[in-house]
Amino acid sequence: MARVPGPPPLHGLRRQIERHRQMKAAGGGAFVRETFCMERQAAREKAREWFDQWPKAAYWTAVESWRALDGDRVEFTMRRLSSAD
Repeated sequence: MARVPGPPPLHGLRRQIERHRQMKAAGGGAFVRETFCMERQAAREKAREWFDQWPKAAYWTAVESWRALDGDRVEFTMRRLSSAD
């Protein structure tokens, strides 16, 4: 009689997920994030500063998230690698 394989064991994946969660909780990780809340034009200038200081090609700089607030204000999070090594 042929044995029907069951689902693969998940203990390795669970261990990796837990390690990742612990690193994030400890403030570790490869990315540096900073959140800003400012007028729209100032927000554009701040994002440009980040892209100029930490080029996207080397640091994977990105606007990770943003949302428009009342009064032409924007809250946004910039993300970059901590180093380009």
